[in-house]
Amino acid sequence: MKPLNYFFYYAYAGLVLAAGFWGAFGNPHLDFRILFHFSPDALDAFARINLLDQYRFLRAMEFGFGLYCFLFTREIFRHRKFNILFLLTMTSGTLARIVSLLWEGKPSLPMCFFLGFEATGILVISIYSFQVVYHKKLRHG
Repeated sequence: MKPLNYFFYYAYAGLVLAAGFWGAFGNPHLDFRILFHFSPDALDAFARINLLDQYRFLRAMEFGFGLYCFLFTREIFRHRKFNILFLLTMTSGTLARIVSLLWEGKPSLPMCFFLGFEATGILVISIYSFQVVYHKKLRHG
């Protein structure tokens, strides 16, 4: 279980870190073309500026979460507080995808892949976390 856990953990953390950095500080116009088949340049200046401002902000939050994952990996798999924050944040993102699926409809194939990958990762990481963080605490007080 440990290798599978760390595969999902580091794949997720790496993607969040890289996508967050690229979207916040790189080229969000390219993100929009690739992910959404849309150019922000199609919007009027007010809408484009505000959309990109919010997009960069949200991607910066994603980048920050990726940093958290890499800087506190040890703590995440040893201490409940760190583990709960990680799992709640990862689960919140996945639940947001599910809400969008239900309310807005079926997204593109890459978005469906991310949903499946993240949901599987949550399951694997939660099981591993229970074994190493919570079960150990239950046995040792």
